[in-house]
Amino acid sequence: MSPSSRRRLPPRAVDAAAYLQAFVLSGVATVLVTRAFLRATGYPQLGGGGLHIAHVLWGGLLMTVGLGVALVFLGGAARMTGAVLAGIGFGLFIDEVGKFVTAGTDYFYRPAAGIIYAVFALLVVITQALRERMRLTPGERVANALDVIVGGVGRGLTDRRRVATLRLVRGAGPEVESAVSALLDVVPRREPPPRRFWQPWAHRLRDALIRLTAQRWVVLLVVAYLVVEPVATVVAVATEGVTGELDQAGEWGAVLGVSASAVVAGVLSIRAAFLLRNDRRAAFRLFKLALLVDLLFGQIFNFTVNQFDAVTGLAVDLLLLAVVTAEHRRLVRQS
Repeated sequence: MSPSSRRRLPPRAVDAAAYLQAFVLSGVATVLVTRAFLRATGYPQLGGGGLHIAHVLWGGLLMTVGLGVALVFLGGAARMTGAVLAGIGFGLFIDEVGKFVTAGTDYFYRPAAGIIYAVFALLVVITQALRERMRLTPGERVANALDVIVGGVGRGLTDRRRVATLRLVRGAGPEVESAVSALLDVVPRREPPPRRFWQPWAHRLRDALIRLTAQRWVVLLVVAYLVVEPVATVVAVATEGVTGELDQAGEWGAVLGVSASAVVAGVLSIRAAFLLRNDRRAAFRLFKLALLVDLLFGQIFNFTVNQFDAVTGLAVDLLLLAVVTAEHRRLVRQS
């Protein structure tokens, strides 16, 4: 995008990726909690006398409330609250997608799980693209600094937030930096919030995962799994085709999709395994690509075949991606 066309658009929020991430995470959590609750309670219905209040309506209400919060109140806290509320509402909405893509309004339509996963996968890709590629112009950084100041007029700003705000306008010119500093002096100071009881545990878990991804035996185990698992998937599908078990599959297209994704991921992983001795950096780049193929394509069909039981496989893939990404970053730093 050219600078002239960029100037015609409103300034972008520096925390846009964080707002989108909160939206996606709250939406995913809502779908999983809703499905688990409905399965545990036997899929109850709200209403009576022939009425059924579908939770898609509650979803629309929460999305409206979230949008209202973001529209009515100023500051990043209001946007984050709106993103979470809208994400919960979107999760309730998208959970009933099966009713709106079938003539019989079938909540249990098997491809619905794959559709839900595909929607959230696309949102994750958009969020990651924003996080990695968005570079704010000097004018946008100044606009975000002023937005932080406006949001802090009522609640105050912590010292850490003040430093971050001054960092936003660094390089914008002495007049701008002086003006922003003077505005910050007017905003009341606020003490940082007390440490939440779960934060030490979260830090310990993060540190443990970082240490785990650095272990050589873990990396080797992940490499072995990435080579063997897609080959085993293709062999299993071929075996079921020969024995006739595949004839009973309800979603042939999804089974073929899982197989095709496994073939691509397997080829990439085997090629990466051959590169390990001479070019580990390129090898782990291919391992990461193989995992992304499975996450962005294979899991869509996997959710269609296995429904929400595929969440376990998704969690394994995410853990593998964390290990492979950490190793690839280490190799990049070394080179």
